[in-house]
Parts: sequence; structure tokens; C-alpha cells
Amino acid sequence: MLIAEIRITLKEGVLDPQGTTLRRSLETLGFAGVGDVRMGKFIRVAFEHGDRQRAEAETDAMCKKVLTNPVIEQYHYTIREA
Repeated sequence: MLIAEIRITLKEGVLDPQGTTLRRSLETLGFAGVGDVRMGKFIRVAFEHGDRQRAEAETDAMCKKVLTNPVIEQYHYTIREA
């Protein structure tokens, strides 16, 4: 079995209000010196087959068609053995 671990983040230059709010909260709690904070998503997909090339192609297609908004988000993934 293969596992796809997908990380989705906003593209550089896209405002991240959640990240800004989190940064301010961290500073309020005493975490001084926190720089830019960006929020994102982590998605884990388990494939029942063991074909790495197929898993990569399917993961890429999922990201492009369903999991991300390509206008404002970018994604990176890794495929590993379960």
C-alpha cells in the first residue's frame, strides 16, 4: 500500500488572514519574534494498490481537479510505503 502526503499552501503574494490572526495570537501569548505565519492543509490519501507511478499520477490529478484552487494555492506531495 502507498500513502500520498499532500501539503497545500497559499501561493506567495496571496493574503493569508488566518495566518495573520494566528501570528497576532502567538505574539499576544508571549511568543515574541514570530515572523510571517502561513496556514495550509495536510491531506493523507492511502492507495490500495502498490503502483507508484499510478499513485503519483492520481495524486497530481486529485490536487489539480479537487483538492486545490490553482489560482491561489500550490501543492507538494510525497508518496511513501505504508
